[in-house]
Amino acid sequence: MHQQSIAGFAPSPPAARMECHGSSMLKVAMATGQDLFARTGSMVAYEGFVQYEPNPPAIRRMASQWLTGEGAPLMRCHGDGLLYLADYGADVVVLHLSEDSLSVNGTNILAFDAHLDWGVERVKGMAKFAGQGLFNVAISGTGWVALTSRGTPVVVDCGRGEDETYVDPDALVAWSSGLKMKGKRSFKASSMIGRGSGEAYQLGFSGQGFVVVQPSEDSADRLRARG
Repeated sequence: MHQQSIAGFAPSPPAARMECHGSSMLKVAMATGQDLFARTGSMVAYEGFVQYEPNPPAIRRMASQWLTGEGAPLMRCHGDGLLYLADYGADVVVLHLSEDSLSVNGTNILAFDAHLDWGVERVKGMAKFAGQGLFNVAISGTGWVALTSRGTPVVVDCGRGEDETYVDPDALVAWSSGLKMKGKRSFKASSMIGRGSGEAYQLGFSGQGFVVVQPSEDSADRLRARG
C-alpha cells in the first residue's frame, strides 16, 4: 500500500484540548488530572493510556431523570494520550466555554470536561411542544464541550439585533442559558402536503448569546439516551 494514499487521513498534532478530525470525529488531548465525561459507547480509538469508568457515582446522582432504562448515558475517561470519539457519523461541534453556561439536549452531548459544573434541568414551558423532551443538561464554567448535530449545524448569534430568533424545537441542539425564551404557535405550510396538522411550535430566543440548530426535524430519539 502506498503510504501517500492514506496520508491525508492521518491526525495532525493536537493544537487544543478538543478539536475535530474531519466533520464527524472528535479528538481529545487527554492528560492526567484532566478527566472527561463522554457519551457511553462513543470511543472509536485512542493512543496512549486511557481508561474508562462507566456509570460513575456522579452520573448516577445527576442523571436519574435523564435516563430511560438504557443505562447511564455518560462514562468518565482519564489518562494520557489522544482519544477519538464519534456518534454514528453525526457532525461534531466543539465549543469552549469561558465562564459561560449552556443548555444542551441530552441526545446531542458527545463530551465535556469533567471539571465543569453540570446537571439535569427541567426546561420550563417545554412540555407543550410536540416531540421535545422535558429535560436538558445544563453545563457551566470554563472548559470544553463537544456536541453532535444531524448534519452541518448553524450557530445563530442572537445578540446581533433586536429581532428574536425562532427555532423548531425538534431542530434545537443547544443555547446559551442566559437567553430569554418564549413559545410561539403558527401555521405550518408543510401541512398542505400532508405533513402534520397545520399547527407548528417554535421557540423564540432573545438577548445576548447563541443558539445551535441542526438541519433535521426528526425527533425519533430525542427522548431516549443512546448507549
